[in-house]
Amino acid sequence: MDIKTYMHQVGQAARAASRAVARADSQAKNHALLVIADAIERDSAILQAANDQDMAAAKANGLDAALLDRLALNAKSIAGMAEGLRQIVALPDPVGEITDLKYRPSGIQVGKMRVPLGVIGIIYEARPNVTADAAGLCLKSGNAAILRGGSEALHSNQAIAACVREGLAAAGLPESAVQVINTTDRAAVAELITMREFVDVIVPRGGKGLIERLMNDARIPVIKHLHGVCHVYIDDQADLTKAVRIADNAKTSRYGTCNTTETLLVAQAVAAQVLPEIAAIYIAKGVEMRGCAITQSLLSGINPATDEDWFTEYLAPIIAIRVVDDMDAAITHINHYGSQHTDAIVTENYTRARRFLREVDSSSVMVNASTRFADGFEYGLGAEIGISTDKIHARGPVGLEGLTSQKWVVLGDGHVRG
Repeated sequence: MDIKTYMHQVGQAARAASRAVARADSQAKNHALLVIADAIERDSAILQAANDQDMAAAKANGLDAALLDRLALNAKSIAGMAEGLRQIVALPDPVGEITDLKYRPSGIQVGKMRVPLGVIGIIYEARPNVTADAAGLCLKSGNAAILRGGSEALHSNQAIAACVREGLAAAGLPESAVQVINTTDRAAVAELITMREFVDVIVPRGGKGLIERLMNDARIPVIKHLHGVCHVYIDDQADLTKAVRIADNAKTSRYGTCNTTETLLVAQAVAAQVLPEIAAIYIAKGVEMRGCAITQSLLSGINPATDEDWFTEYLAPIIAIRVVDDMDAAITHINHYGSQHTDAIVTENYTRARRFLREVDSSSVMVNASTRFADGFEYGLGAEIGISTDKIHARGPVGLEGLTSQKWVVLGDGHVRG
């Protein structure tokens, strides 16, 4: 079968399944998710073996460290997939919720009902956990899903997909409600992002190159973020003990994630006091530092930062450091060089914290916390389908509510308009 025919069959099946999932009750959807979670835990060894196969091939093909980090599964991450699904079960079902119901002078009641988007196409690189997260979130929010993972995670994704099919069947839902594309042919992506008759929205998870391609070629709305150039700003009224801990965690807890801090901004008044301690931690952990002229004067052996460094998402043990005059300069830097993903301030000044929250134009803005918290699981969404830096429909981590829309509903009792 050629790719176009295959993808259209997938699309037709997804559209039909979306109607069944949209009318499914919470009990059926939750039952499916619990069976999937149990199957993932039961088949942990099978999933690990499939992932080992993918990892071996990825290393042989010379994939970079950031991609390998995203690809890897272990006992903890497999258990995390199951736990994420169970957290989704515990969340309220958004489908059918009616809000803002008000009487109008005419006597009718007008409100809004939350409804599924329909069919969601998800295109992602590495990250086999996305297969479970996406299946769970799409199913609970009443949507059908078409999942196209990267070729580097083919065996891992198919092993997880088997668990998903088991859960759908156990709940009496169509197995085509969640379909994992079984070909690595790139033509499948080209079809998926142009099938407007079958797919309602595309969600990409991957590198800048993938997302730029989809933004340029898709004929379907895309929920996406291009890259994560995240910042921590240490204010001159910061608790420096907190600042050191946050600067460390925000950069070094994981290097290959989009919520990892890539640029550290430090107020000049405290730079000489706090930067040496932070730099010692980075040196001990093998993090390369690239700094402005003032940073270089305060720390020895620091490579100069170029203008391009301030724009760069390294996804590696590299950080750019800039000493700024004050919070205004920090906000100006972030809004110019950042990617509207996640940015944090460390300060004990409540007024400055409130200004930073208002004026930094990012999807997540934090006070006295690591940027690594910008994550659906940490935000209480159970899991996330991705991060959106768009300003329309969904922004920040996209969970159940972000995978639904609203329609107006009107309740009357024989009312007619005069």
